[in-house]
Amino acid sequence: MTGPEISQEEIQQEIERTRERLGETVEELAAKADVKARAQAKATHVKAQAQTKAADVKTKAQTKANDVKAQAQTKANDVKAQAQTKATELSGQVRRSQVVQRRWPLAVAAGVLVAGSVAVWRWRKK
Repeated sequence: MTGPEISQEEIQQEIERTRERLGETVEELAAKADVKARAQAKATHVKAQAQTKAADVKTKAQTKANDVKAQAQTKANDVKAQAQTKATELSGQVRRSQVVQRRWPLAVAAGVLVAGSVAVWRWRKK
């Protein structure tokens, strides 16, 4: 005997291992041959990717909208403050205007005259 002797039990174990590997190989080949299952798996994968991408786009759009909203609010507040400042300045200028200061007694007198005329007219009408 020149080589190691292989027992019948070892041969049986080798046969079982070979059968297992052959079974796995057949399953792999069957899976590759099942076009419908592969297409469904691919469709599921693509759908999951699309949902992830849609969620990312939605998040980015929402973030951008919030940023634009904040910028618009800041700009509106700035414009409001500028308008209030300008209105206050103009109001002060009108009050300080010499034309208004000189003519306000005339306006009051005209108002009193009109009110008195209306009162007299009504009194006579009764």
